[in-house]
Amino acid sequence: MFPLILLYVVLTIIRPQDYVPGLETAPILPVVLLLAFAMWLASRSKTFEAPQFVILPAFLLILMISQMSNGWAGGALDELARFGPVVIAFFVFGAACGTQKRVRIAMGVFVACATVLALHGVEQVSTGVGWTGTPLSEGGRIQYVGIFNDPNDLGLLFAATLPMAVFLGRRGTGAMRPVWLVAALLLLYGTYLTNSRGAMLAVLVVAGCYVWYRKGALVAGAIGVAGLAAMKLLSSRMEELDAGEESAAGRVDAWYSGLEMFREHPAFGVGPGNFTEYNDLTAHNSFVLVLAETGFIGFVLWLAFVGYGFWMMLTIVRHHGPAGADPALQAEWVAERQMALTLLLSLCGLFAAAFFLSRSYMVVLYLIAAMVAGYYVGARRRWPALPMFQLSNGGWRWLPAGACSVFALFVLVAVLLRTT
Repeated sequence: MFPLILLYVVLTIIRPQDYVPGLETAPILPVVLLLAFAMWLASRSKTFEAPQFVILPAFLLILMISQMSNGWAGGALDELARFGPVVIAFFVFGAACGTQKRVRIAMGVFVACATVLALHGVEQVSTGVGWTGTPLSEGGRIQYVGIFNDPNDLGLLFAATLPMAVFLGRRGTGAMRPVWLVAALLLLYGTYLTNSRGAMLAVLVVAGCYVWYRKGALVAGAIGVAGLAAMKLLSSRMEELDAGEESAAGRVDAWYSGLEMFREHPAFGVGPGNFTEYNDLTAHNSFVLVLAETGFIGFVLWLAFVGYGFWMMLTIVRHHGPAGADPALQAEWVAERQMALTLLLSLCGLFAAAFFLSRSYMVVLYLIAAMVAGYYVGARRRWPALPMFQLSNGGWRWLPAGACSVFALFVLVAVLLRTT
């Protein structure tokens, strides 16, 4: 099961089926996923101990209901075919990532795949065209194929995998340490080549969160200001980072349109994929997109799905660990907390970038979320003192959290509109 789902990750990110002659028509990706799913069904390592394993199927159901509530009964089957594989991949990958060793391997696969895409971008800059036959995008920004044909999507992947590369290249990791550190540098350079403002801000968020954890909020804030100033010098698009700039103003208008869609369809939204039926531009914000397309019910479920991942990793990072002075046990706990911190930083980079992109249904997002959920389930088995998260125990809190988040989005958009 684990090798098959890792192969699925590789095919999802590197995507040879999109450019290698003879593979374009072969159903490689769905076949690999179905084989992994069959292995999962026969496996004893299936797990449903994290709330995300209940929330994600419920979110799929809301996607289907949303289409039907907007007058398209056949859309329910389309959503099942489109998002169903994402749910399957989440279940399989989550079950496979229950040990530290497997999580490290999974991180290594993500970093290796992202590095391949970064090298493709380096070739594009050098020759104008990558080995996939894809040229530079408008403005000289690097891009890839398939789900990464937008420079912003590449930047999202680089920002999410950068903490993993740094973690794998930490001291004491042996002969592979230089390889992972070089990969981290390539991911940073790749982020620069995407010239994606959202991705650059996401990297800054990752760095700021780490410094905050190590040195406190004051130092993190100072470094954040300095980092933002440096990014404005390095990137021409960062110099235009202003709500009144044309691209930014268009995004704010799209956010406003999304909130208006929510006001008109508060329960189930306008339907997945229907945002651009009501607005020329997509939402350019994963949170606004979910709210507009699935309504308050879908938004609360998605917010809970995302929030539990952060909550789980924060729980490990803040946990005091085992009592006593057993050095071996303390060393094991330090390693556990370092891994949790890495995954937490990856989530920070992922969703900081997603805040400026419409990637609410992107499979990579759910694969990383699966690694987080599976890792926490495994951590609880290794450390029974860690709390168990259950929807039946405090799940109601996501309703007021969702309401407050919607209110915050309305306030944010109102403030931004006044500055344009």
